Amino acid sequence: MNNPESAGRPWDRRVPPSPDLDAAELARYRQITVLMVDDQMIVGESVRRMLLGEPDIAFHFCQDSLAAEQLAESLRPTLILQDLVMPQRDGLAMLELYRANPSTQLVPVVMLSTKEEPEIKAQCFALGASDYIVKLPDRVELIARIRHHGNGYLAQLQRNAAFRALEASERKLADLNRELEAEAARSDRLLLNILPARVAAELKRAGKVEAELHEDVTVMFTDFTAFTRVAENYTPQELVRQLNECFSAFDSIVGRHGLEKLKTIGDGYLCVGGLSEPDPAALDETVAAALEIRDYCLERKAEQEASGRSYWGVRIGIHVGPVVAGVVGVSKFAFDVWGDTVNIASRLEAAGEPGRVNVSRAVYERVGERWPCQARGVMPVKNKAGMEMFFIEPPPAS
Repeated sequence: MNNPESAGRPWDRRVPPSPDLDAAELARYRQITVLMVDDQMIVGESVRRMLLGEPDIAFHFCQDSLAAEQLAESLRPTLILQDLVMPQRDGLAMLELYRANPSTQLVPVVMLSTKEEPEIKAQCFALGASDYIVKLPDRVELIARIRHHGNGYLAQLQRNAAFRALEASERKLADLNRELEAEAARSDRLLLNILPARVAAELKRAGKVEAELHEDVTVMFTDFTAFTRVAENYTPQELVRQLNECFSAFDSIVGRHGLEKLKTIGDGYLCVGGLSEPDPAALDETVAAALEIRDYCLERKAEQEASGRSYWGVRIGIHVGPVVAGVVGVSKFAFDVWGDTVNIASRLEAAGEPGRVNVSRAVYERVGERWPCQARGVMPVKNKAGMEMFFIEPPPAS
């Protein structure tokens, strides 16, 4: 037989549950761990004998009230039987210590005493006692109370652990949702870099985009002149940097004027106006953007040549008319426009001159009153009869 005089020495060595265990771990603990704190060893022995043969109850005994708090913290009992009258530190002081210690704060504490005064019982309950038993109690009553409080505490631990697990799952789910939302936002931004907003929305909604005929769209092509010759003087990294700086400036200019960049083709740049929605101002905005692009390229060319480096110029062509727009590709989407309007804009760019904005008669007839134009006459065009062309000049300074 184990000696109850050995403070805290368990008669059953099963480790009791910690309040921090999760629900699955707590479910493995079906045994109630009782810590009895009483200065009379004969009382401890009597209780031990009462509990013999109860496989669901493990009994531990401590005579020293000064050592009891530390023992309770390490033992992690599911129930404490605390004697009220003890030397050095009485049961009320012990009760306050249990309730102040996080590891025993929720553990049921059953006070034991020969005193039966209601005032004393009330004082114990006020300090957090779970029950009060006049010792020595009847065996059946003692075991019933131990099981009632012990199993209740284990159930409370399981509920707390399940709640913590639920909170952790909710936090994890919230984190995953935030990650998904951030990823979706990144995908949306990438999609909007490729497709107009209206087209991107249709693609997300329906998984495809139907080709559409747009009756009045402005198309602008730009192309660098002397590009191949100038590019030979740059390293690949420097060449890409120069192109990126130019096209980024183009993007900014085009965006300010409400136009939509469609793509770059080598050193060429294609944008449109009035595609997402009919816009009476799209043509004027396209002309204004073209002149800004021209001025930007002239300034950049002058800066490079001032430092002793040759640089490319820019030709710009604009036409207006019907286009077919749609999305092609499956793994890599590409939004594009097709039709004679696009081909003519490309031919106008090719037939232009460095530093000039070359437009068709259709453009001239709609903006000629607002923008100074220089008639070029009928100019030859590849794969077409001659076309009447005009150079647009910046408006005179006011």
